[in-house]
Amino acid sequence: MPRIGWVEESDARGWLADLFDAARSGFISGIPRERVPDILRTMSHRPDFLAAIMDASRLHFSDGALTRAHHEMIASYVSALNRCHY
Repeated sequence: MPRIGWVEESDARGWLADLFDAARSGFISGIPRERVPDILRTMSHRPDFLAAIMDASRLHFSDGALTRAHHEMIASYVSALNRCHY
């Protein structure tokens, strides 16, 4: 059971529903998903914050000085060091 409350996908309306749709469509990762990742759902009570995080994540994981693959590799390594499944 999560310790942070969130809006269930089926209860999302308006802007939040649009953000959830974008998250499922692969807006950030480019990989469509069946459900919104929990890390994004934790921000569902603040759609403005969720939108900003999604925009920042898309920018962060885009190719630049490092490729997307390198960004993912670093994120995975840091998550493993922190024993975090994200």
